[in-house]
Amino acid sequence: MSLRFKLVFFAPKIHTAEILSMLFKQCPNVLGKIGHYEECAFITPGVGQFKPAPGAQPLIGEPGKLEYVDEDRVEIVVSDRGDKVQLMDAISHLKAVHPYEEVAYDVYRLEDV
Repeated sequence: MSLRFKLVFFAPKIHTAEILSMLFKQCPNVLGKIGHYEECAFITPGVGQFKPAPGAQPLIGEPGKLEYVDEDRVEIVVSDRGDKVQLMDAISHLKAVHPYEEVAYDVYRLEDV
């Protein structure tokens, strides 16, 4: 049985295209496939807020100071073989290519109806 998930992550707007390009190259036939279409993603702009704690090494800002950053919410469909290996690989690749020290992401299981 094949499972599908939606992987949602948040990235600085200036890095979104590069992150997506690297993910699609590293996870072909897994990420962003919808029917006969490839490299599909939905991108919504927004503003992220965070305050790095002492000891953090943020890409943007400094510990103890509240930051606001133009970010994108990126949604990508993840096809899987039923054992979640593909999903876990996609998350590992996301963490490896993402510029943030801590990557904010969500995973939703998709159901066929």
